[in-house]
Amino acid sequence: MLLMPCAHALVQAREDVQRVLGSLTTDQIWQTPGGAASVGFHARHLGGALDRLLTYARGEALTEAQRRAKADEEQVTGLDAATLIADVAGAIDRSMRQLRATPEATLLDPREVGRNRLPSNVLGLLFHAAEHTTRHAGQAITTARIVAGNGPA
Repeated sequence: MLLMPCAHALVQAREDVQRVLGSLTTDQIWQTPGGAASVGFHARHLGGALDRLLTYARGEALTEAQRRAKADEEQVTGLDAATLIADVAGAIDRSMRQLRATPEATLLDPREVGRNRLPSNVLGLLFHAAEHTTRHAGQAITTARIVAGNGPA
């Protein structure tokens, strides 16, 4: 299957985020060392961005709820590790179902992204969704090491 690299990246990101969040206290999850984004932000954002990118890959426009959720990602909250882990796992589970249901014949179908309707295609959006997810999982790992007192990765 042509989308296996995307699936592998998402599975790895889920494992990384679960491991990292499970090792931190709620206070550590929401620390912003040196003004950097918190581990909690990275967890919330990777799930939300994944949802939005997959919406575009399906050829759909974002809903008002998705737009509100994007704005909420930047708000520091006290969500605990278990809640964030469940949210990330749910987002990745949904994306895996979409990957399995995406016919290879549609991978080059054109898609538009955002209000500016930037051109892309299904494959580009699915690849970007996986890449973006791994980027934020990596940021979460690095930030977690800093707030836990282990220094940069």
